[in-house]
Amino acid sequence: MENQIFNLIREKKYTKLRSLLSEMNPADIAPIFDEIEQKELPVVFRILPKEFAAEIFVEMESDKQQLLIESFADAEIREVFEELFMDDAVDIIDEMPANVAKRILKQADAQTRKLINKLLAYPDDSAGSIMTTEYVNLKKDMTVEEAFNKIRTVGVDTELIYTCYVTDRSRRLLGLVTVKDLLLNQMDTVIADIMDENVIFSNTLDDKEQVAGQFEKYDLVALPVVDNENRLVGIITVDDAIDVIQEEATEDIEKMAAILPSDKPYFKTGVFSTFKARIPWLMLLMISATLTGAIISSFEEKLTLFPALIAFIPMLMDTAGNCGSQASVTVIRAISLGDIRFKDILRVIWKEIRVAFVCGLALVAVNALKLYVFDYLVMGSFDVGKQFLEIGIVCLTLFFTIHVAKIVGCTLPILAKKIGFDPAVMASPFITTTVDAISLSIYFSLAVLLLK
Repeated sequence: MENQIFNLIREKKYTKLRSLLSEMNPADIAPIFDEIEQKELPVVFRILPKEFAAEIFVEMESDKQQLLIESFADAEIREVFEELFMDDAVDIIDEMPANVAKRILKQADAQTRKLINKLLAYPDDSAGSIMTTEYVNLKKDMTVEEAFNKIRTVGVDTELIYTCYVTDRSRRLLGLVTVKDLLLNQMDTVIADIMDENVIFSNTLDDKEQVAGQFEKYDLVALPVVDNENRLVGIITVDDAIDVIQEEATEDIEKMAAILPSDKPYFKTGVFSTFKARIPWLMLLMISATLTGAIISSFEEKLTLFPALIAFIPMLMDTAGNCGSQASVTVIRAISLGDIRFKDILRVIWKEIRVAFVCGLALVAVNALKLYVFDYLVMGSFDVGKQFLEIGIVCLTLFFTIHVAKIVGCTLPILAKKIGFDPAVMASPFITTTVDAISLSIYFSLAVLLLK
């Protein structure tokens, strides 16, 4: 299909191209438009019906949107943005350079421009920044017949008509009613008698990640947004909530991998930008690893007396780091889902201690078996009779470091959340570096104590 589209563009068969694109979904067309050459893109965009072209425009990457806007006449900009829902228009304007955004706003009428500026003024991480002001607003003294007439009047310009919100004269949120409720009642039924007054809502300044979590928790299609006086100012639809969830998940993954978050796709991010996103944490972790080197250096003289112990350092450090990472990732995910709060820290520690105990016994048993079968019987590199105490030190260290790693891994994200940091920062690289130093300290301290 994609090759056929590019062939039609090269052959300038725009009538057939228009017919082919009209049968596709805008979300499938947008990635193809992102690959069209700069000089051809405006031509292809103009052959499509206005409403359909606007739906594709919303799905495109911001750099391609900017390219199109710069190639449009003022009338074309006005036509495209008149077809967009308010939240989509605000998102696009927010990503544009100042001169491009100014040109877009200049084509809007005074009321629309005022509304867009109001939405742009909300903090980027707030519910107000992702809401739309286009919704069906009913009064409690309306009949079902009057409600249907209102829906027919305003529904064409509204993103969601299935859920309608009931407000008073001051726009204070009173309840909601669905189209299903309206269809199942008589035409003369009053809205006040069938509306649901138990409405889940959010405030304009609520964190958008928490708001997105409400969609998952309550299986919502839309969520009303009110101001500090409980006046309905907009709604958030499920598609915007999904975008937030995806953005936050991507950001957490990048932080857990010690990368500064980026809002651009992988192939849209330049080499130098990628370098800037990765190098700060790499430098910090490299410098922090000098602590591990200092610990080894402080025991260097004693290690020369028992060189067999050196061979087990990588295994102990890796196992401890892996155990800490498992605990931290699990806890970070639970924190993001709201399953763990600061008050649960002792419960979490107690659970991880029990998990560490079972994991420790299993790993110690396998390690002892590995030392005997592989190192002693197969490789012949380990004398069990002469170095039995060293084997005991390795297994004992392994058991203790697993406990320490699990405790560190589960507590640091909770503490980070408590003091206002993103728990994802306390993930694999940071946990691993911390646990490496602790595991070496335990290992060498036990060796010095038991081997005299």
